[in-house]
Amino acid sequence: MKWIVRGDIDGFFGLALDNLIQMLLIGALCQFVLGFDQALVLGRIMPGVAVSLLVGNLYYAWQARRLAQGSGRSDVCALPYGINTVSLIGFVFLVMLPAKLAAEAAGAQDPSRVAWQAGLLACLGSGVIELAGALIAEKIRRATPRAALLSTLAGIAVTFIALGFLFRTFAHPIVGLATLAIILLTYFGRLRFKGSLPGGLVAVALGTLLAWITGLCPPDGPRPSGPDLFVPIPVFDALAEALSGGHLLTYVAVIVPMGIFNVIGSLQNIESAEAAGDAYPTAPSLAVNGLGTVAAACFGSCFPTTIYIGHPGWKAMGARAGYSILNAIFMTVVCLTGTLAWISYVVPIDAGMAIVLWIGIVIAAQAFEATPRSHAPAVVLGLLPGIAAWGVFLVKMALQVGGIGTPEKPFSADLIPAFQQKDIWIDGAFAIEQGFIFLSMILASVTVCVIEQKFRQAALWCLVAAGLSATGLMHAYQWTTADTVMDTSSFWQGVGGDKEAFARVPWRFAVAYVVMALCFYLAPCVTQKARKA
Repeated sequence: MKWIVRGDIDGFFGLALDNLIQMLLIGALCQFVLGFDQALVLGRIMPGVAVSLLVGNLYYAWQARRLAQGSGRSDVCALPYGINTVSLIGFVFLVMLPAKLAAEAAGAQDPSRVAWQAGLLACLGSGVIELAGALIAEKIRRATPRAALLSTLAGIAVTFIALGFLFRTFAHPIVGLATLAIILLTYFGRLRFKGSLPGGLVAVALGTLLAWITGLCPPDGPRPSGPDLFVPIPVFDALAEALSGGHLLTYVAVIVPMGIFNVIGSLQNIESAEAAGDAYPTAPSLAVNGLGTVAAACFGSCFPTTIYIGHPGWKAMGARAGYSILNAIFMTVVCLTGTLAWISYVVPIDAGMAIVLWIGIVIAAQAFEATPRSHAPAVVLGLLPGIAAWGVFLVKMALQVGGIGTPEKPFSADLIPAFQQKDIWIDGAFAIEQGFIFLSMILASVTVCVIEQKFRQAALWCLVAAGLSATGLMHAYQWTTADTVMDTSSFWQGVGGDKEAFARVPWRFAVAYVVMALCFYLAPCVTQKARKA
């Protein structure tokens, strides 16, 4: 297999765009939510991001070439890799912002540094969990039906990827629909442009041109300054300060679930790659992902890495190992030179959103194509929690736009009756949102077991759901000013003797899943097979 093929150019545009979106998000949240200065963002965080992206992208490119050599194939696609969006947002709002506010209340001289240190420790903890998860993830994978793994990804792909970018496509239709036409021609229609121009390159170039013609570019604000050079430097002193500051115990309820989610999400993406024809060993793939996250923390980044959703899409584009290498080089240059501001100034996200939309479509389609036809109901049921979680996200954003979610008008249980009067059971939606990745896997797995009449296995899955619900990893939520967030602290405080906290544990869900387990366990004794019509 060649180091670089034509399809790698297309794949590079898609993967680089995904990573650039994360870079833009990191910059915006760090500066405007956490109040970090540019010296911290450009001089510490971005170099750490560069190191973490190099670790994974280069390894997964080597891994793809090794698989190609061992199998004698030339169509092997490397696992896509980048910053984990869920952890990025979770660590900012559930770890770093609370740490900063607490430091300000305590009169700390530099609250921003305290917030950064808390983020570093959260990132390090997540990486350690990912490394440990590599030892047992293969067993989890073998015990989980493919429909459960792929339907979870499909739910995220349909909503957070495809629908989110579809909205933006029709918000800026001249750019969005023109680039979508190019993607449909090249990726669905399997046509090539004369001169062998990659479809992704044509779409981005056309989108950029139309964005400038129609006034989407340049963006508001001053033009960026010139590039500079920022060298990655280990931040072991900051990590040591964070450990002595007690952040690990304070935010363990956030760090542990995020680490587990990262392991499961990466595991699902490895399963997605195998369904597309590229079978990678689970343990080393997950271990390197964990090492990337640990490297991020050690060099100043607060944001874990992950094996990305979307391998089937990049493989279908013709990407092999080279797109991962190109992404490593490109993102290193962007992170170490401060040129991200110039890229966002010249090339808008709209120019490449059709590529991301395509990836979402391919992932959703694979959930049905790569599973037995009889398991289609399980795939559909597995889609629903992801769709519900995205719906909750829209509801929360709408409430904030309407002026709810401020210290004067915070989110509270008073919202629930108002929604119920419109026949919207928003309390159920909030419960689904917490741990929806687990819920999607469990519902799909239970359905597959029932379809195959493996009722005792279905009962075991329900007991797993009961345990996750009791410990707060599913369905448990608490109110904040402008959000509902996972509540794992009530269970552990209750174990420690706090009766009021124990009462807040969502026992009704745990009991409900136990009842489901009993139904499936007793099914062979109280039912018989229906006669065929």
